[in-house]
Amino acid sequence: MHTKKELIAYCLTYEDVYEDYPFDDSNWTAVRHTANKKTFAFIYERGGGLCLNLKCSPAFADFLRRQYKSLTPGYHMNKEHWNTVIVGGDIPTEDIKGLIAHSYELTKPKI
Repeated sequence: MHTKKELIAYCLTYEDVYEDYPFDDSNWTAVRHTANKKTFAFIYERGGGLCLNLKCSPAFADFLRRQYKSLTPGYHMNKEHWNTVIVGGDIPTEDIKGLIAHSYELTKPKI
């Protein structure tokens, strides 16, 4: 998952989700739940790098920000509940996949 297309394709493997371009800036891709329209991943390029905004529980977000240099408070998002992952930094791919899953679970429709 080193390109924007690869990240989008991975996020689309989750159940009942779709790709969206909600802003005037086509650089930003949102991956949303079909049922509630909530976004669990924003994928975009910024400063020459690939970034991924993911929802995260506040305590876990704080822990992660101390662990990884390439994970920061969410760019253009609520800093308490969203993180920005700079892809290609010090976060292993498997951990990025885990963060995507966490964001998916936090935003999926409630039963």
